[in-house]
Amino acid sequence: MAKKNRSYRKRITDAALQVKLNAFGATLIVGPKGCGKTTTAKQYAKSFIEFQDEDNRDRYLTVAENMPSKLLIGEKPRLFDEWQDAPKIWGAIRKDVDDTGLKGQYILTGSSSQKVDTPHTGTLRISTLKMYPMSLYESGESSGSISLMDLFDGKSIEWEESKLNIDGLIYAICRGGWPQSIDIEDKEAALAIANDLFYQTCHTDVSNISGMKRNPLWTERILRSYSRNICTLADAKTIYADSSSTTEMVRASFYEYFHDLEALHIIDELPAWCPAIRSKEAIRSSNKRNLIDPSIAVAALGLSPEYFNTDFKTLGFLFESLCIRDLRIYSSSMNGEVSYYHDRYGLEADAVLHLKDGRYALIEFKLGSKEIDMGAKHLCEIERLIVEYNKKEKQVPLRLPDLKLVITATEYGYKREDGVYVIPIGCLKD
Repeated sequence: MAKKNRSYRKRITDAALQVKLNAFGATLIVGPKGCGKTTTAKQYAKSFIEFQDEDNRDRYLTVAENMPSKLLIGEKPRLFDEWQDAPKIWGAIRKDVDDTGLKGQYILTGSSSQKVDTPHTGTLRISTLKMYPMSLYESGESSGSISLMDLFDGKSIEWEESKLNIDGLIYAICRGGWPQSIDIEDKEAALAIANDLFYQTCHTDVSNISGMKRNPLWTERILRSYSRNICTLADAKTIYADSSSTTEMVRASFYEYFHDLEALHIIDELPAWCPAIRSKEAIRSSNKRNLIDPSIAVAALGLSPEYFNTDFKTLGFLFESLCIRDLRIYSSSMNGEVSYYHDRYGLEADAVLHLKDGRYALIEFKLGSKEIDMGAKHLCEIERLIVEYNKKEKQVPLRLPDLKLVITATEYGYKREDGVYVIPIGCLKD
């Protein structure tokens, strides 16, 4: 019988997992190492098998190899942690779901650093749920006094105040949203979690995921270069040139390492939103560079919270990365997707949050209050261009943005006269 963790911090993923269990026979939770996949799964499982349990590992693996269906016996939902160690369990689950037609029977979790080729896909039987590290709301650093869904539903705000000051924000960026670090009072110890994750990624995981011995120093250089270009549209050749300038890394190897880091859910890029409101040729369509959590970039660059007292430019890019992380987490409970808009004329929206029902928000991220006017101007200009586009394209008009948001690190949240909401990241939730 699975025991519930009484100190468990509720995750936004919880609701999405419940939906998956209601719709599919089995759910596979994926995400970066250390984001809390197993802990969350155990809140829903009524029984579990942990293949990394050394006291029972040999026995479990023998059964899994010879008669995997025997391991399916137990209260449902039944969790299989580190399922990749016993890949035949995938086929057994798939067959059982086919045979019984029952929903919510199994949950699978495991290390993102081990890739398994299964003989059958889990399409319509085993659904995949992506999990992120914790958002500021989940970690308790955002008050959650401003709900994105409430704003979409027409609820306005008059005045909100964030209790998250700039020092607290810098610390949250450097520490990251890793559950293991959230409740550690010793800040140096909490910061060590992301540093260790970076080290393990470069020295162990990148080799495990590929099944080939990877050079840890090359991996470090790629992530360091990538981190210097975080939340920009830097092309791959720029990152390659930067990371290979002092090594003998060939271009083919660079792309292999890059794809390995994507498979580990370390690299997590943002796609472009490409409405032809000027012309197709004007729109930048390459991905915006980003990592699953800004703390990885801080660790890769070898920085500490004190460094940012004199470098707000770098902090601005990392703040954007944190905001994108949180928006992706919040959007998961809203059936939403996050992208960005940028054209060759310099007009941009740092993020575009689309809901499945067609509603969307244009969003800019601004670290300080002096930049709010510029961000609001960009958003209003995009809206104006859509209005002009619709005058010409009346048959297939573009929907006007339902929300225009400037998300900031400042204290106060309010609505401007131009209709743009200014929202502190320390007040935001889904």
